[in-house]
This record gives sequence, structure tokens and C-alpha cells, in this order.
Amino acid sequence: MKEATGRKAFRMSFMMLLLVLLAGAMIISLVFGSADITLSKIWHTLWASQLQDTQDMVIWNIRLPRNIVASLVGASLAVSGAILQAVMKNPLADPQIVGVSSGAGLAGVIILILFPGYDYLVPGFAFFGAMAAALMVYALAWKNGVRPSRIILAGVAVAAFLGSGISALLVFYGDRVQGALLWMVGGLAARSWPQVYVLFPYTAVGLFLAFLGARRLTILSLGDETAKGLGLPVEQTRFMMTAVAALLAAGAVSIAGLIGFVGLVVPHIVRLLIGNDYAYLLPSSALLGAIVLVVSDTVGRVMLSPIEIPVGIIMAFFGAPFFLYLLRRD
Repeated sequence: MKEATGRKAFRMSFMMLLLVLLAGAMIISLVFGSADITLSKIWHTLWASQLQDTQDMVIWNIRLPRNIVASLVGASLAVSGAILQAVMKNPLADPQIVGVSSGAGLAGVIILILFPGYDYLVPGFAFFGAMAAALMVYALAWKNGVRPSRIILAGVAVAAFLGSGISALLVFYGDRVQGALLWMVGGLAARSWPQVYVLFPYTAVGLFLAFLGARRLTILSLGDETAKGLGLPVEQTRFMMTAVAALLAAGAVSIAGLIGFVGLVVPHIVRLLIGNDYAYLLPSSALLGAIVLVVSDTVGRVMLSPIEIPVGIIMAFFGAPFFLYLLRRD
């Protein structure tokens, strides 16, 4: 009893620490950039009734909404990865590796290149693309059950197939690819309040449904036979939570482009620290995912300032070695 109480207290303390770190990361991101801004100026701007100078405009219309977008994207991708790892019973699953992001990416590129005047449709089409990719991977990997190795192989194959579709569009419509290319690399440049308003409903609904299904994911992670023995409708749960993961990934991809490794790295770090109880793993992954993306975006902005490195490149640089480490360990 004491051990369980102590474990719960530790997990709650860990989540509070992540919340403090997220606030700190966002403050640092507001301070540093092509022009550094003082903390007192930031405080004054956030509570001012109107914007008075250029620095106020930079804080309120550029850095603050960009931080919020980074937080929402990071939380969405991290929770999506955690869900897919439970649903697919594979510790190496994440939205990009198993093809979910590629599905959303292809749907988004189709809209951006073929129907550029309807870019407001990207989130909805990205969701259907992500869901279709997830179902395709699951169907290809199914053979008297799902094995981790088959999930990875099917995910790589689906991602390659969908990636070839993206490449074909870029080749055939070379005069329209500039916006799509920047979107594919994965970045947060020029993201402001309109993107916050578009992304927030997807993230809010997705996280709510994910947290609602946390107990089912914990049971599902014990294995299909155990889950069935505990009365869990395994296939129904797998389908519903895959849809939630696709919703979260699609919302993030539609706004920030193809950012990889957040959904792979973050849940693993959280799992190593607080265990496999999804009631704590999911909210902790959301907070850490937000921290990782805010910090990565800040690094990309200040490392070679005034040149900006897209956050997708920063994440690939640090995420790829971690993926290889997991691959070797397993």
C-alpha cells in the first residue's frame, strides 16, 4: 500500500515538474531570438491592453503563438506515438515510422498542390489520410495476430509507398512545390494565431479521448490474451485508439508538416521514468512532447540566427540516434 502511494506521489510530482519545465521553456523561447527581449518587457506585453511597439508585436503575434503551436504539435505527436506503441504492441511505433504521418502528408500535399485555394481543408483530409495509412499498416501486419517485426516492416513499406506518391506530385507539379516542400520538412516558421485556432480543437478533442481511453491502453499493453481475459474488447479498442492517434497526428502534421521522432522518443523516456500506466504516461508524454518541440524550435531559431533551421531537421538530428539505440537494444 505504501509502495503504491509512493509511486503515485512520484508520478504526480514528475508531472508537476514537467509543467514547470514547459513554462520555463516557453519563457526562454520568448526571450531569445533574432532580437533578445527582456523578461520585464515580456511580462508587460502579456498583460498590456494594447501593443505599443515592435517588441510587443514580436512577442504577441510571432513568438507567443508559435510557442503555443509548438506545444500543441509536440503534445499531439507524443501522445499519438504512445497510443500506437500500445495498440500495435511495438516499442518502435510512432506516427512517422508506421506510416501514419506519411498518410496525412500525402493528403496534405494533394490539397496544397492540386487545390491550393482550399488549404483550410488540409486538417480534415490529413485525418482521413492518417487513418487510412494506419489501417493499411495494421491489415498488412495481421497474420494470426500482430507481431512487432511485421508492424515495422509494414509501416516502412506503407511509408515508402505513400512517400513515392508525394514525390510524384512534386515532380509533376514542379511549379507549385515551394509551399509543399517547406511543409514536408517540418517547421513552425510563420505560424501564428490562425494556426493556433485551427490546431487547438484537434489537439483538445484528441487528448481528451486519449486520456479517456488510458485504462484500456494499459490493459491492452499487457497482451491480447490477458486483455480478453479481463473483459476488454481488444479489436474495438485497437480500432478506436488508432483513430484517436490518427486524429492527433493529422492535426499536428497539417499545421507543422512532417516532424519525426517526437512520438518515438518522448513516450520511451517517460516510460523509463514512471512506468507503463497510461493514466500517467499519456499526460506526461503530452507535457514532455511540448517541452521537446518548444526547445527544439528555439534551438533552430537561435543556433544560426538570423538563419532558421526547421524544427523537423533538429528533431531528426537528435531522434535518429535514439531510434538506432532502441533498435539495437530490442
